[in-house]
Amino acid sequence: MVAFDIRKIARSYRKPSVAVLGSHSALDIASGASSFGMKSIVICQKGREQTYKNYYAKRKTPFGQAGCIDEIIVLDKFSDVASKQTVSALVKKQAIFVPHRSFSVYVGYDLIEKEFGVPIFGNRMLLRAEERTAARNQQWLLRRAGIRIPKVFSSPEEIDRMVIVKAPEAKRKYERAFFIVHSAHEYHRKSKEMLSRGLISREGLESALIEEFVVGAQFNFNFFYSPINRQLEFLGTDFRRQTNLDGLLRLTAPEQSEILKLTRMKNIEVGHVACTIRESLLEKVFEIGERFVKACKEEYPPGIIGPFALQGAIVPAESGEEPVIFDVSFRVPGSPGIRYTPYTSYLWGKSLSVGERIALEIKQAAKEGKIEEIVT
Repeated sequence: MVAFDIRKIARSYRKPSVAVLGSHSALDIASGASSFGMKSIVICQKGREQTYKNYYAKRKTPFGQAGCIDEIIVLDKFSDVASKQTVSALVKKQAIFVPHRSFSVYVGYDLIEKEFGVPIFGNRMLLRAEERTAARNQQWLLRRAGIRIPKVFSSPEEIDRMVIVKAPEAKRKYERAFFIVHSAHEYHRKSKEMLSRGLISREGLESALIEEFVVGAQFNFNFFYSPINRQLEFLGTDFRRQTNLDGLLRLTAPEQSEILKLTRMKNIEVGHVACTIRESLLEKVFEIGERFVKACKEEYPPGIIGPFALQGAIVPAESGEEPVIFDVSFRVPGSPGIRYTPYTSYLWGKSLSVGERIALEIKQAAKEGKIEEIVT
């Protein structure tokens, strides 16, 4: 557990600011804070600050103020955000820190859980559950919630259908090298090929997930749980753009076959596309969201705080279409485009981005003297 009294620090805040690591969703978070009159702070790694400093820092123009970032802090490396000096500076600025995937990857769970003495908007102990190597991980929680997930095979010899194998890349361990096979023989042939090419490591292969390949319409279901209002909200839906998969899918089957002789398919996320879901399916979407919130509250109190996403597909079933979930994001899901789906406007009367919804929760908590209820 963190060695700081986060609740005490949060109670001392009178005019909170919003801080975020300069990557992933920083612009969405900063813009949301700015739109609700809160100071935005972006912490960058040296050499990666130009986007924020040159193009989105606040400045005056003949037409009024432009930009959304009030302050930029540049560190030698991202993990320095957990240093005593940076933590002290952020607390003095009454910062509430908003986590995203880059925060977990570049700072690391040990520092986040034990050293980062800044109030985090969300449940810091849930971030590690995103890793499939964790004991009570996302799959364990999905099962606990009674949510349908793809069948998982404990060994290649069990494969009896089309599966997708998810192993860490040899060089970039935070990215996964996917390959699709339909038998133990194919698994051993394909994995041997990828090992020989240095795409995966032996260690990575041993820890790889062998998961049923589910064919369906893919969706990311983006939610927000408000501890202040004790209410689950549906922020919107999107799907991913991935390289080089998107390019391959635009080709005919003969062209795909020829290209795949020279290169391998990659599923590296490079963007998102906002989309909608058939309204009659919303009841099932809310149902899995409620189940997941309940399971997380029971197993990781105080449970989910703020944004999270259940990522999967809608598949045909005897009882009608139903969702199958592949992955979970226990933090900002990294899709600012969901503001262009209609779901927040149905609830709030206008579309809200993830960053704006976070800022609204912080503003309400500050007004009601409940900041300690939205941070860990």
